[in-house]
Amino acid sequence: MHALKQFNFLISHTFLGLIALCLFSSAVSANEPELPQVKMETSHGEITLELFSKRAPETVKNFLSYVNEGFYNGTVFHRVIPNFMIQGGGFDESLQRKTTKDPIRNEASPELPNTRGSIAMARTTHPHSATSQFFINSVNNANLNKSTFNAGYAVFGRVLTGMEVIDAISKVETGIRKGMRDVPLAPVKITRITVLAQD
Repeated sequence: MHALKQFNFLISHTFLGLIALCLFSSAVSANEPELPQVKMETSHGEITLELFSKRAPETVKNFLSYVNEGFYNGTVFHRVIPNFMIQGGGFDESLQRKTTKDPIRNEASPELPNTRGSIAMARTTHPHSATSQFFINSVNNANLNKSTFNAGYAVFGRVLTGMEVIDAISKVETGIRKGMRDVPLAPVKITRITVLAQD
């Protein structure tokens, strides 16, 4: 009889513990902010991106500051290389370079690889030189990942919808314009980028 009471006591407390754990998990999930999303409207269609604000916080904050200021509106994808990536965010339609803020720290991480559909910061050969320019990987580009011998390029988000738009842009005819290679001969415009409201 005593053993039966102990068993019932154990079962009831285990059950209550599980309920408490579920309630705690729900509360944590409810208080956990969703990852921000942005809509990029281009001359070839719309692209929706999810940004990794927890794993690349400085990079996402920098990108969103440009978005909220309307910096990207009216810019172009000025560098397009098939089976590699499309790059934009730094030049207007006349290929005039836009004035940017100070460079940010490179948050490249092996846990954030440059896979097809990921968006990353463009930079010079100096690891911490990224400002406003970004690129979207049209294929897996392992050579751009951070490693022991490579500072890497900081991935800070991924394409949710519109990968067909990326593929279409990747196929446009390019050439040399104003001393730059791989420039679309017909401008590929970024009409605007806006932050989407979370449900």
